[in-house]
Amino acid sequence: MANKRDLKRSINVICGDLFAECIAASLYNGKPDKDNVNALLSSILTINNDFISRISHPEPGMEKKAYFNAVVEDFNKQVGEIIDHISNME
Repeated sequence: MANKRDLKRSINVICGDLFAECIAASLYNGKPDKDNVNALLSSILTINNDFISRISHPEPGMEKKAYFNAVVEDFNKQVGEIIDHISNME
């Protein structure tokens, strides 16, 4: 398991890349709905803040390895959903 600092850094980098990709897709994919783009951008920021706080304050009583593996799995699932939304943006 990587340390907390590396996990936080990876989350920040991935969310930053998703944010930039979303903006680029909104600029180059014609005229997507502004409300959808803004909702997608705010969800990326919410995901970033949520997972950073989950890493900073793990649940007491849970085994650390299992907890962090679950956090990484949840993050990967949500990133996949965001990527699907970006690719389907019109």
